[in-house]
Amino acid sequence: MKFYTTLFLAIGCLYTHSIMAQDENTEAESTSGKSAEVAKADPDSSGVVKDRLSPTSTPVLLFSDAEEEENKEKKKKKKKKRKKNVYFGIKTKKTMIKHSFRDQVTYQVFHITYKNQEVDPYIRDIYWYDSKNKAIKNKNFDPSKGYLLHGPYERRIDDTVVETGMYFYGTKHGRWMTYDAKNILLDKLHYSRGWPKESRITYYNREEKKIERMTPIEYELKEGNFYHFFQDGSLAVSGEYHHGERVGTWTEYWHTPNHQLIRKREIKYQDEPFTKNHKPYIRAEWDKEGNLVYRNDS
Repeated sequence: MKFYTTLFLAIGCLYTHSIMAQDENTEAESTSGKSAEVAKADPDSSGVVKDRLSPTSTPVLLFSDAEEEENKEKKKKKKKKRKKNVYFGIKTKKTMIKHSFRDQVTYQVFHITYKNQEVDPYIRDIYWYDSKNKAIKNKNFDPSKGYLLHGPYERRIDDTVVETGMYFYGTKHGRWMTYDAKNILLDKLHYSRGWPKESRITYYNREEKKIERMTPIEYELKEGNFYHFFQDGSLAVSGEYHHGERVGTWTEYWHTPNHQLIRKREIKYQDEPFTKNHKPYIRAEWDKEGNLVYRNDS
């Protein structure tokens, strides 16, 4: 009898220890899961940038390529008849948006491509057609919601053409012209796959095309995304200009030997240009390993 009593007590102890161990594991998993959720929910928990894409090419090459492409297109047109709705070798679909306001009707005639490509992350304005809302947008391109503009573009008010240009995979390309209601030329700008041709580029070595800084210029004002690179080509600083003013968040990056992109500091500027009484401030800082060391939530 004493033997069975001892056996039952031993089995009871083992069962109790097993339940306690399961509870500890469950609690540990729950804590680990919560930590992962917090890290995932907090974008500042790590300065390492994992979703950054590399630029497709350098602006100086794009500018020269644009002129060559325009010349090739002209030569092709002379030699043989252009294939319908084919631009830069890509088949497109002609589309139109019609808007009426009071006694005026505005038409936007453009082309879209079903061939989606990764857009250049260094270009700020990517133009695409939102097929659901029937609108042309230039932010947050989503291939599941629409298509990149590719080919000629024309905007008319009634029968008068007020704007013409060309798109290359969602970026303004070549010559863009705007007119008044009497068809008198108001403005003419040149682009190369999204970069204004007035943009300023400085080099570490011009012959080797080692770019130091890229500053987009429109109408003699800084307008668009600014980039500064280290001598090995990795990104050092990125930010945005609007009407010649720094806006939004400007980011500085650590110079890493393996080209890993790690944020060093973020400086918060005004959201809109010419905002009164706004003083830029350091929003957050990270160490060389990407650990958050400072944050200002104001």
